[in-house]
Amino acid sequence: MNLLRTDTWRNNSASSLLIKFSFLCLFSHNCCRASAVWTAFMNISFHVGNRMLSELGESGVFGRNSALKRVTGVIVPPEGKIQNACNPNTSFSRAKNSNSWLALIERGGCTFTQKIKVATEKGASGVIIYNFPGTGNQVFPMSHQAFEGIVVVMIGNLKGMEILQLIQKGVYITVMVEVGRKHIIWMNHYFVSFVIVTTATLAYFIFYHIRRLWVARIQNRRWQRLTADLKKAFGQLQVRVLKEGDEEINPNGDSCVVCFEPYKANDTIRILTCKHFFHKNCIDPWILAHGTCPMCKCDILKALGIQVDVEDGRESLQVLMSNELPETLSPVMEETNTDHPPERSSNKVLHVEENLPSQSNDSQPNSVVQDVHPSP
Repeated sequence: MNLLRTDTWRNNSASSLLIKFSFLCLFSHNCCRASAVWTAFMNISFHVGNRMLSELGESGVFGRNSALKRVTGVIVPPEGKIQNACNPNTSFSRAKNSNSWLALIERGGCTFTQKIKVATEKGASGVIIYNFPGTGNQVFPMSHQAFEGIVVVMIGNLKGMEILQLIQKGVYITVMVEVGRKHIIWMNHYFVSFVIVTTATLAYFIFYHIRRLWVARIQNRRWQRLTADLKKAFGQLQVRVLKEGDEEINPNGDSCVVCFEPYKANDTIRILTCKHFFHKNCIDPWILAHGTCPMCKCDILKALGIQVDVEDGRESLQVLMSNELPETLSPVMEETNTDHPPERSSNKVLHVEENLPSQSNDSQPNSVVQDVHPSP
């Protein structure tokens, strides 16, 4: 039975692992295809009076559906206090002599596609979107609808606010955006989180099942040793078959204190280490259930060198030995394992039945009933 359970557990575990592995492969195939991300080199020029200052850096990231090409123009933010350009009526104030310009838009309020659409409808050659406040100069590749020939770049919030403040002070700023380096992204953060959680879950279940199997094997070995010790211990106790003339079957002799029946010829008795004897089929279940002699309370199992853990319990011994000593734990004898003697009316019934042949009157059965069941 233990081997059958172990094989079933192994098959269930293998099937579960196979299903999880298949789901993991399917998820990774659909969600984690390799995608390319391009950085943007931005050459920003500040026109302050007769001087022009420039700043060059790889400070932006192209959108996923952005056109990958060089674009040059004046940076123009939306008019008014709201800089997210989500309203279709948003206007951009640009110099009349500037043919090419790039819209500087704040992230948030609507989708990237809507912002880009508003700017392109106003004539922008490109769109620069700066990140949320509090994100520093963090950037990421935006997902948006493709617009033919339109360059879309994200820059950090600090850089975007710096440019916006200079423009609001009247500084004329131009930018030249060039394609930077290509980066391959194999996994996104959702997949990484999924892998971590799945790995931790699988590790927990594997550890749990291994520990459970290990404990079951230890328990099985301990029970096997205990079974062998019990069989050896019961073999050390003396067994006798009573015969006619033995003092144990004397009418005035003692009865078995377990079943309260007198000893008869051909009865098998077991003599304990304390020299008290009982019917073998009565005392064996008693010892397995209680461990002591019914008369003197001597610890028989301890005297035989059997140590039973408290967590195992005495009742577990009966279950354990039910297959090893089937004659010991027969259903008939288990019913006699009580603390109260059975009714002794059987002798009276036997006496009446023996006298039945001597009765010639058909009305005698009524008297038999009266003898067997006397009125109270």
